[in-house]
Amino acid sequence: MRRQLRATASVALILFGLVGCAASPAPENDSLYQAMGGQAGINRVVEGLLYQIADDERIVHHFADTDIARLQEKLQEQFCVEAGGPCVYSGDSMADVHAGFELTEADFNALVEDLIAAMEAEQLPVTVQNRLLQRLAPMRADIIYR
Repeated sequence: MRRQLRATASVALILFGLVGCAASPAPENDSLYQAMGGQAGINRVVEGLLYQIADDERIVHHFADTDIARLQEKLQEQFCVEAGGPCVYSGDSMADVHAGFELTEADFNALVEDLIAAMEAEQLPVTVQNRLLQRLAPMRADIIYR
């Protein structure tokens, strides 16, 4: 049951805006990708994020009907692209992914807190964390309900 809940939470992350910005151009170099530990490091951050979401009573309910495996895959693609890695995002736009969820600023902030906790667990330096967050920040407008 806990494993299923954790998987459900991982899907929520994608739904919260870290997935749908495939139209964003890839950064020009892969220094952030390398600083995050390449694909293996990104995969660990995404897995940690999903566990954080599963334990976060503030937002886990948003992921109840989410395909966790797909969410994990799309988050890994999205983070890889945003970090300048050799990936292609194959998911839907952020606006499409989050349509109808009526996500609030508090929901968005909770997800960001969970992402930071996952990055801290991987011992990523604050400067590396901030670089990733800076690249993900433009997605906020397509995620929060207006």
